[in-house]
Amino acid sequence: MTRILLVIVAAAGVAFGQAAIAAGDAAAGKEKAAQCQQCHGPDGNSPTPQFPKIGGQHAKYIVQTLEDYSTGERQEPVMAAFAAALSKQDREDLAAWYASQGGGLYTIEFND
Repeated sequence: MTRILLVIVAAAGVAFGQAAIAAGDAAAGKEKAAQCQQCHGPDGNSPTPQFPKIGGQHAKYIVQTLEDYSTGERQEPVMAAFAAALSKQDREDLAAWYASQGGGLYTIEFND
């Protein structure tokens, strides 16, 4: 019984997590990404190290980063100007688009 309850709770967590990620519309994000492509490339995988690769990045991270640029929490004049013009839905759509792209992102595991 405990095992069944655990599976149900885990499945619900995955379903709610996917709903949160699905807040943005990737197709709409692709349409809105024209200015982003100038630096980050058409799929978010900038060919130059001057600009970060955002293709394949987690949607929540992209949304938070854009919000931080728009509020001044993160400082970068060009990104701040672009981010300030974005609505919440724009940020979520862009995040959905870039999160859906393959990317050259790597993760590192730390041993505590």
